[in-house]
Amino acid sequence: MNTSDRLHVVVTGATGNVGTSLVRALEREPRVASVLGLSRRRPGLTLTKTEWAEVDLSLEGDEPRLAQYLADADAVVHLAWRFQPTHDPLATWRTNVLGSVRVFDAVAAARVPVLVHASSVGAYSPGPGNGAPVSESWPTHGWPGAAYTREKAYLERVLDTFERDHPQTRVVRLRPGFLFKEEAASEQRRIFAGRWFPGQLFRPELLPLLPELDGLRFQVLHTDDAAEAYRLALLQDVRGAFNVAADPPVDVGTLAALFDARPVKVPNAAVRGALAAAWRMRVVPASPDLFDAVLHLPVMATERARRELGWEPARTSVEALEAFLRGVRAGGGDATEPLAGRRFG
Repeated sequence: MNTSDRLHVVVTGATGNVGTSLVRALEREPRVASVLGLSRRRPGLTLTKTEWAEVDLSLEGDEPRLAQYLADADAVVHLAWRFQPTHDPLATWRTNVLGSVRVFDAVAAARVPVLVHASSVGAYSPGPGNGAPVSESWPTHGWPGAAYTREKAYLERVLDTFERDHPQTRVVRLRPGFLFKEEAASEQRRIFAGRWFPGQLFRPELLPLLPELDGLRFQVLHTDDAAEAYRLALLQDVRGAFNVAADPPVDVGTLAALFDARPVKVPNAAVRGALAAAWRMRVVPASPDLFDAVLHLPVMATERARRELGWEPARTSVEALEAFLRGVRAGGGDATEPLAGRRFG
């Protein structure tokens, strides 16, 4: 890619958590001439360089439209993803896997020079027993029980084939940890806790005790810092996978300090059983299989992103969690359908 040219960038899933941060980052980037944001619903978000178009990646009938949108692209960032309905894995498979394959096929047909794909820590196989951080070479077979991790891992194999068959396209895979920002808090509350769970309950005075779970250790990143990694991956001549996460890794001690709560040892099986019952009764949308996957996530080493992209997160993991908590209590949101702000409902 000739980085002296100004680029036309297409972003799928542009109205979501990462997409809204990325399009704003690209608005400020002088080497980007224009952005086309693709989503299922046109947002009420007005930006200088960005235009919007509607496409549903789960629909075979939308393939011609998708091909049209990618025809003149200099780069495609594929972020589109559905977390729900967790009770209907075929629905998420149609969007996440078949929809991604449609994007990759359209990139190949248009001979787009750059494809940046949103992978995840969830694509990785469980980490080593000693808890040591894993590099980008760690196996990406996911956790077989959860739809999210199965789908992320499956797409890693699809991209392996894509890279072999289309070497003219520079492919980058970003593998972030959990991504939080204030404007996405209402959406994430609805996705994981349910639309009827009041955000005001996420307050220290209401959580004096915190369950202490064996194996709970995960990585967090502010969404704006993830968007910066995507921007750098677009503009630099790099290929392959990059882990991105902020320090420190989050464990029960970190959460207890954040909520000013006292950790209480609780068997993992008891928490999983309660979650499974609530999920079966459709009280919460987060499945017990996703709970299992979280407990098996490895800790990622991020040296490659810092070294080759020149990337450095501007916020700590705790600051990212604090932004999420501010947003969920206040009903934070943005001018897109997925990120609509609500405290309740």
